[in-house]
Amino acid sequence: MTNPITKDRRHFEDLTVGETIPLGPLKVSKADIIEFATEFDPFPFHLDEKAAKESLLGGLAASGWQTGALSLRMLVDAFLSKIASMGGLGFTDLKWKRPLMKDDTLSGTATITSLRRSVSHANMGIVTIGFDMRNQKNQQVMTLNLTNLVEVRDPSAAGGVQ
Repeated sequence: MTNPITKDRRHFEDLTVGETIPLGPLKVSKADIIEFATEFDPFPFHLDEKAAKESLLGGLAASGWQTGALSLRMLVDAFLSKIASMGGLGFTDLKWKRPLMKDDTLSGTATITSLRRSVSHANMGIVTIGFDMRNQKNQQVMTLNLTNLVEVRDPSAAGGVQ
């Protein structure tokens, strides 16, 4: 049965290991950082410039969770909203390499690192996507591996990519 919502989107069979999706750019303002931190991560180095300047970070910095959320939003806009995504399975190897500072511009790439068919659900494929997020100086800010379910166009077809 064809899903009417995703019938015109790319499916598991359309994806290839090594495919790279550009993400961003997105400039992060003082207001963006404070708004997110006020609601989700209210540490002084995310809320107060004076306290942030005296901290290990040396200035007002976005929460690592904000960096992750912004990166995921970029992936949704550039890729996940165009494929027959069935939802996320989780992530591994999250590393915040350096803080995303006030007025930094976040961009990066998401690369398909593996594809495999689900053993227990013939209609599902599993894609792993590696993030490499950077600031405007091309300094690595964050890396992570995200795993997502993607519809298989023809569940009766054998195989899949490993």
